[in-house]
Amino acid sequence: MRTLRFPKSLYPGEHVDQALKVYERFGTLERAEDEAAWIVHIEAGSRAKARRLAGEIGNYALGLTVKNR
Repeated sequence: MRTLRFPKSLYPGEHVDQALKVYERFGTLERAEDEAAWIVHIEAGSRAKARRLAGEIGNYALGLTVKNR
């Protein structure tokens, strides 16, 4: 399992959700949160696939955030 943390001070929750919708077909994605961050747990069959999926999700959410600032 791979875990990503998106700081709430940088990433709107809807951008994280949009990224998850785009990539949900490639693995099991679970979103949670704490006071400071949106947390995404990723399972994708192998460590390499989970790592790549995490990178793609992170890049997509970052792109949405930069585009909409």
